Amino acid sequence: MNWIKRLLKVLGVISLACLFFLLLVYKNNIPYEAIEQKYSTPESHFVEVDGINVHVRIKGRGEPIILLHGSFSSLHTWNDWQNELSPFFLTVSLDFPGHGLTGPDLEKRYSVRDYAILVTRLAEKLNLDKFHLAGNSMGGAVALQIASNRPDQVLSLNLIDAAGTPLEASALPKGSSSPKKRWMNRMADNPFFTQILLKCTPKFLFSMNMKEVYAEPDKLTKEQVDRYYELMLRAGNRQATLERLATPADAKIDFGRLDMPTLILWGEEDTWIPVSRAYLLEKLIPGSKLKILKNAGHLPMEEIPTESVAEYLNFLGVEVRKDYFEPPKLISYVD
Repeated sequence: MNWIKRLLKVLGVISLACLFFLLLVYKNNIPYEAIEQKYSTPESHFVEVDGINVHVRIKGRGEPIILLHGSFSSLHTWNDWQNELSPFFLTVSLDFPGHGLTGPDLEKRYSVRDYAILVTRLAEKLNLDKFHLAGNSMGGAVALQIASNRPDQVLSLNLIDAAGTPLEASALPKGSSSPKKRWMNRMADNPFFTQILLKCTPKFLFSMNMKEVYAEPDKLTKEQVDRYYELMLRAGNRQATLERLATPADAKIDFGRLDMPTLILWGEEDTWIPVSRAYLLEKLIPGSKLKILKNAGHLPMEEIPTESVAEYLNFLGVEVRKDYFEPPKLISYVD
């Protein structure tokens, strides 16, 4: 019977260790007021759209560009891009429901189709009849859906390491693979872990997650990790994230309707959505322009903001100056 006692002792020690670990990573929700004070900016606005108080950042003037962030992210991913684009364009970024300062949607409208409808309604609220669209990752899938739904409204399309390409193996180029399933998605598939994630969200997992999406992890700053982590802890966002991950994308994209000028930007070292998908998008959207970005992973806007936004500005017809003492020269907007 001694072996039973030893086994029970070992199990007791393991249980205590697990309990201690959970206590270490236990995190309460951060009240909205504290998050709003830290992460809103003078350009922040809150626009009511179909019962959702959407956090929007508006900078610049000119033809509008709507910037759409990816899963687990926020409008802050566009910080550098908005600074560079706003001298030439009116830039509008937003936090999707379940993200950032927008927070959860009581009606749980978290599909790609839902987000596309929300962006279109937001544009109506802001009196934007036509606009350029740029989207990263999940935001790229939303941009594709909007362009498919309303090609008459989309002046141009910029897809940055975008989700939303067909998953059928027959449609993929030789050697392609499916997008990598993130640790949060994998854990969300397990009901036991979903309950743990609602209260115990280890910060080191966010750091690991961020390092995966950078080609050069040394470029990742503590401030960036803190921002992603703290915005996830915004009251209601963790529950919304789990509900969103369980929601079908419900995307129905007609690539034949995408006749607007299209730029596809892709990090050469993207391990989440492989570069083979960029070539597939290029085939699916006739006339599109593809640029593979070296030394970049899944988030070129954050990892190499200067190089990536320069490609976008050139696409839009803005000459990027090599000599910053020379006045900017506006060539033309894209047709």
